[in-house]
Amino acid sequence: MPRFTYDAVAPDGTQVTGEDEASSLAALGIALLEKDLALQGAKEKKSALQSVMQFEITRKKVPTKDLMHFSRQLSAFLKAGVSILDAIEVIQEEMTNKVFRKALDDIVESVRAGSTFSGAARAHPEVFPPVYLGMLESAELTGNLDSVLDQLSDYLERDMEARRKIMSALLYPGIVAGMSVATVGILAGFVLPRFKDFFASLDAKLPLPTRMLLATTDLMTRFWFVFPLLILALAVVGLLSVRTEKGRAIRNRMVLSLPVVGDLVSHSILERFCRVLSSMTQAGVPLPDAMTVTTDGTNNVVWKEKLVIAREAMLRGEGLAGPIAATGLFPATARQMLRVGEETGTLGDQLEGAAVYFERELDYKVARFTGLFEPAVIIFMGLVVGFVAVALVSAMYGIFRSVNLS
Repeated sequence: MPRFTYDAVAPDGTQVTGEDEASSLAALGIALLEKDLALQGAKEKKSALQSVMQFEITRKKVPTKDLMHFSRQLSAFLKAGVSILDAIEVIQEEMTNKVFRKALDDIVESVRAGSTFSGAARAHPEVFPPVYLGMLESAELTGNLDSVLDQLSDYLERDMEARRKIMSALLYPGIVAGMSVATVGILAGFVLPRFKDFFASLDAKLPLPTRMLLATTDLMTRFWFVFPLLILALAVVGLLSVRTEKGRAIRNRMVLSLPVVGDLVSHSILERFCRVLSSMTQAGVPLPDAMTVTTDGTNNVVWKEKLVIAREAMLRGEGLAGPIAATGLFPATARQMLRVGEETGTLGDQLEGAAVYFERELDYKVARFTGLFEPAVIIFMGLVVGFVAVALVSAMYGIFRSVNLS
């Protein structure tokens, strides 16, 4: 019989955490009701083999597009007066993504057993990101689930559009760079070694560009084993920067310190912060809870650490604008909008205006970055390929000239 760990609430409001056996989530909910406990959320305990299988499933993240459509559809059903259980069952029938469909199947069973939607969704991180879960939980507490789901779908759509713009802008220079690297690799690995033997047989004095090119290719062929080791080391470093807390912190700080990329990342985080905090305050979520959810949803460790300090200062009665300004992360425009919103009681509107402003700024900076990056890549790879061509042509020209003179 499956064994579950659960979170429940006693009649006096006390949070209870426990572990029990039950044939299903529904049976667990009934068993807890007999003990005067209301089930909030439950998760089946997995064996070692099941945990490995679950890890393989959670690695397959659900596309943002599917989550956006789900949020929009669920919001429409709730606004039409359909119960959340019936709405999820209808959406589940039409869901084509297998991972999402399985998650919705578990959520339906959990909700039918008495769990909240946010509590059931929390067991599926492969579908719902932390910010999404935090906003769901706060929305259920305030009774604004339909409007928050609508805001979440808009937010996910804007996030997808921003990623699409960046990918489309980087596609062409990426193809050019890949083709150029492949061309240089073929020349260095197959063409130049044959030319080297040809030049040596003629005993001719080669020009400087040709000698430099031959020395480079000779170094690459002699120490070829360095390149696989370098790729392996980069893969290990990349894995550590994603899987470990310290690695993520180092990577985040390095990214923020980069000249152009750091500014783009900061504006992206700033736009997301203003957008999420605006949505939650306008939905009636208390500001401390909204700050907690927004901070937890910040992927950058540097921002998260300083936002935690700002929230603690806010809880001490120092307001929001002052602690936010003390982080040193927010530009003057954002600080001014926050101060005006706090003093006039229009914080949600000011945050929404700030989000729109920084979204436009981010679009402009992304367009400028990609506009500069594309010709820079083309020029750099053109110089590399041009240098190879000049080295070969000048060598051939020198040899032919020496032959004619002799």
